[in-house]
Amino acid sequence: MTESFGEALRRLRGGRSVRDVARLASCGKSHVSDLELGKRRPTRALAAALDAALGADGELIALADVRPGLDPLAQADALQRGLHEALAAGPLTGTSLDEVDYTVARHGRATRHRPEVRLLPELLADFGDLRLMLTGRQSAPVRKRLLIATARMAGLMALTLLKMKDDRSRAWWRTGRAAAAAAEDRATLSWMYAQEAYQLYYSGDLAGAVELAGRAQALAGGLPCAGPALAAPLEARAHALLGRPEETALALAAAETALGRLPAEERTESAFGYSESQLRFHIGNALTHLGITRRAREEQDRALELYPTADHTDRALIRLDQAMCLAADGDTAAAASHATNVIVDLTPEHRSPLIIFRARDVAVKVPEARAVSEVRVLREVLALPAGERDNGHSGDHPGDRGGR
Repeated sequence: MTESFGEALRRLRGGRSVRDVARLASCGKSHVSDLELGKRRPTRALAAALDAALGADGELIALADVRPGLDPLAQADALQRGLHEALAAGPLTGTSLDEVDYTVARHGRATRHRPEVRLLPELLADFGDLRLMLTGRQSAPVRKRLLIATARMAGLMALTLLKMKDDRSRAWWRTGRAAAAAAEDRATLSWMYAQEAYQLYYSGDLAGAVELAGRAQALAGGLPCAGPALAAPLEARAHALLGRPEETALALAAAETALGRLPAEERTESAFGYSESQLRFHIGNALTHLGITRRAREEQDRALELYPTADHTDRALIRLDQAMCLAADGDTAAAASHATNVIVDLTPEHRSPLIIFRARDVAVKVPEARAVSEVRVLREVLALPAGERDNGHSGDHPGDRGGR
């Protein structure tokens, strides 16, 4: 049978007076007595203070949520939560830190295949553990590793919310940058700015996206890290949407160089790395915006050869770029049919707002007079009003899009 909070408190107090324990925990003597008699329930903050006062290594916080009379399974849940928090708040070993790094890296890989609605709860749970770890007294090296992990997790939170069209992503960029700056880690801060540039890009602030992409590259300096490899292609895509072919070419050349300098372990399918498959996708996307369809198709075909089949989002976006090229070349029916197939081939949980709005770009590029049956089918699939017209926005442009 699980020991109650009051029983555990009496056992741990031992021969010490209630007054002494109350003084050490900064609470009233009667409060401690009421806790021992079960007349009051402890807050987690008070349980943690009593743990510290009695040198109890998290025993009391583990019992703070366990209430007499609860269903046994509910008691088990409460006990598990308390134990987990006590362990997370305790001293960290080298193995503990390795587990933190592995968890963050695993989430980074999961962004390439896991739907956002499933990834978000997992991020929140692990972020709660990180918060507890940061509140403990840690050595400077341990704290730095935790801050870097926090910055990366904040970036993942922001990217996930961005793909879900939730503007709370903006606050998470600030948190991530603050953590990376506190850790004095230029590579992580560069990565944060490169990823945040996407927020501005997808909200239509192309000049702002170019600025942050430049900031990411400048922060990295000569470091061979993921920040410049992510930032340069994004800068190229923004220039392409602004109709700047020369600036686009320069940024794409910088992207090729950055990828070539990237260590092998960072050329990976992860939010924390960058790969040739992504570069081919992004080059093709920039060329699509510039209307250079033949070269764009070559890059798209190569990207699809390289991408793993599990990466539903980027593969769908590449195929929608192919549809945009068909539309630009005047093959209306083929463009609409191709875009329709992209949508229906995806399971509902992978039909993110980004993909739907990119497919709508294909639909609204087709003049109404040329709305052949394939276009009508696409509009029906997207539930797009028949009279909606192109509003002058290109491809991966403003407002409604999240993430790639």
